[in-house]
Amino acid sequence: MVFTNNGNADRDKREMYKAQMHVHKHILNFLSCMALKYATELGIADAIHNHGKPITLSDLASLLNLHPSRIGVFRRFMRLLTHNQFFTKTENGEEEEEATYDLTLASEFLVRSNSFSLAHLVEVAFLPRVCNMWNSSKKLFEEDTELPLFESVTGERYWDFINNDCELLNVFQKAMAADSEIVKLGLQECKHVFEGLGSLVDVGGGTGAVSKLILQSFPHLKCTVLDQPQVVANLKTTQNLSFVGGDMFQSIPSADAVLLKLVLHDWNDELSIKILKKCKEAICGRGKEGKVIIIDIVIDEGGDDRELTELKLEYDLVMLSLFNGKEREKKEWEKLIYQAGFTTCKFSPLFGFKSLIEVYP
Repeated sequence: MVFTNNGNADRDKREMYKAQMHVHKHILNFLSCMALKYATELGIADAIHNHGKPITLSDLASLLNLHPSRIGVFRRFMRLLTHNQFFTKTENGEEEEEATYDLTLASEFLVRSNSFSLAHLVEVAFLPRVCNMWNSSKKLFEEDTELPLFESVTGERYWDFINNDCELLNVFQKAMAADSEIVKLGLQECKHVFEGLGSLVDVGGGTGAVSKLILQSFPHLKCTVLDQPQVVANLKTTQNLSFVGGDMFQSIPSADAVLLKLVLHDWNDELSIKILKKCKEAICGRGKEGKVIIIDIVIDEGGDDRELTELKLEYDLVMLSLFNGKEREKKEWEKLIYQAGFTTCKFSPLFGFKSLIEVYP
């Protein structure tokens, strides 16, 4: 960097320092991720929640059965987690009195007893085989292959990796069900989307978490969950909720509407169009009254703030590496929808970082 005069030199120094800190921050960001992983594995949020009130560090360490020699280590990790707004720390003003720690809204999402807990998602995200694939940049950028990075590195499709381990599949389904709990908030804003419908097929709906939430507000609906046979094999059918094992690429049961929650971002454009065409066949009996309801991510770098955009772009790389899938901008969604033979679509920004797209024949 060339300094032209003293004023510019001072400014350039500040910019250099800021840029240097920016690089250092991203070099070390993985430590914030690891602190979150450790907090979830230890059950810190669960312990504070069960304690029922703010707790001192020594009492918290005792509840977690930590070795007394590791209290200093634990204190330093809690300092970072508190800085990252997962916990609050309150000084009591007396030198003899220890500070106390409490939950924040963010750490409420780590309490396993909460229906909306993301603790299981943390487990899935930090699985060693998933994390290790990121050490293979050559496979991602230098090898001529159509395989997703995960499959290229491990020799196994991600869905096979999940489905072949019953315990892991259970954790994954719990993670997806917890994520669906946030739909409760969005339903208050988009009840009109389901009004007038008599039947709904929830494609890739897992254990039926979303369908059950929808039925709470629309008990008259007949909901069918379509998922892989091993996912729905032992699930209980009720009067308004049934489970069907099948393949969405082959056929989707007929209904007034088809719901695709976080389905299409798993797939490339060609396969997403194939899924959408099967959805169109499923609703063709209702003509223009039938519709497809998509809940997914819509990238909007111009309209979203920096933090929200960063989250969506990171999800895009997750979809790329695990499935060769993608997160899409609005124009990419429109192109996909129209190529599948639909004529109209309507976008609504709901569900936090997700959007709702209504698609009509």
